[in-house]
Amino acid sequence: MSLEVTLRSEVENFSLDVAFHAEGGITALFGPSGAGKTLTLRHIAGLERVGEGRISLHGRLLADAAAGHHLPPRERRVGYLFQEYAVFPHLDVARNIAFGLADRPRREREARVAALLEMVDLAGFDGRRVRGLSGGERQRVALARALAPEPALLLLDEPFAALDFRVRRALRGSLREVQRRTGVPMVLVTHSLAEVRELADHLVLMDRGRVLAEGRTADVLSDPGGPQAAELLAEELG
Repeated sequence: MSLEVTLRSEVENFSLDVAFHAEGGITALFGPSGAGKTLTLRHIAGLERVGEGRISLHGRLLADAAAGHHLPPRERRVGYLFQEYAVFPHLDVARNIAFGLADRPRREREARVAALLEMVDLAGFDGRRVRGLSGGERQRVALARALAPEPALLLLDEPFAALDFRVRRALRGSLREVQRRTGVPMVLVTHSLAEVRELADHLVLMDRGRVLAEGRTADVLSDPGGPQAAELLAEELG
């Protein structure tokens, strides 16, 4: 997988100017609130237009401002998992996961749902109502639903932030295993160094709409490469 992002944009008086690449596994966008992490995800997903620059995935052009090219979100094959539980409370678990598979034959849908339920440790939950699940279980359903259409890339916007410590720790382990099993590359927005250390293969350190450092996670954490990046990490380390 190769995700190439070079973009400049002005959104609600916020200036975003970022450039980075990712080569598979899990890439973390890490930095304080207001760094522009979520806004970067929204541009990758196609929910915001690139003011200048381009975004490509697997060599496929998603956006190119100079050419006036903006691929609609539904055509990008990019999944998006939000912090809030993006599930339908009136539907059962199986129908939530199968929501994006309406164009597939029934047996194929059922097989895909069963495989994903097993993968996210919810085997046997297919008939359960979502409103009766715990927060962690709902987020597992949301993860399975995001993966159901077999996206080329999965974006995760602080997916564990609303959960307590023990549930977050369990879900981090699940996410790492799901990424390994599916091979779907992921871009994770987080302000947690614990999540960065446990999950990220590649780290993009951001602040105030800019990239301060990027590279292999261990390399960036050991040598941020500049005083501003080092100061930010020192603050996060306490």
